[in-house]
Amino acid sequence: MRARLFLLAACAAAMSAGCNAARQPQIVPSGPGGPPPGRMSEAPPPGAPGCAGAVARYRSVVDNDLSMGHVNRSVHAQISNEIAEAASACSSGQDGRALSLLRASKSRHGYPG
Repeated sequence: MRARLFLLAACAAAMSAGCNAARQPQIVPSGPGGPPPGRMSEAPPPGAPGCAGAVARYRSVVDNDLSMGHVNRSVHAQISNEIAEAASACSSGQDGRALSLLRASKSRHGYPG
């Protein structure tokens, strides 16, 4: 009887430890896998009007997805190139083209339009 109680207590402790381990938050260190530190300060704020704001919002979402591990580096690099092309079109006054490029990129990579 005593052995059963000990075994039951040991199993309960092991299950409790497993539950507590699953609840601990994961901390993602910043480092070479994250976006460059100065990038967001150079870009317009995500609330900016027109294509500049749309570019900034999409870039912010994609950079966040990389830092959270939702997107791998190669996909992030591909999307960043697409965003850069849209930003270039936007800065040269081609708002429609820039927004079209962003919509195509979002659709291609599964981001909501």
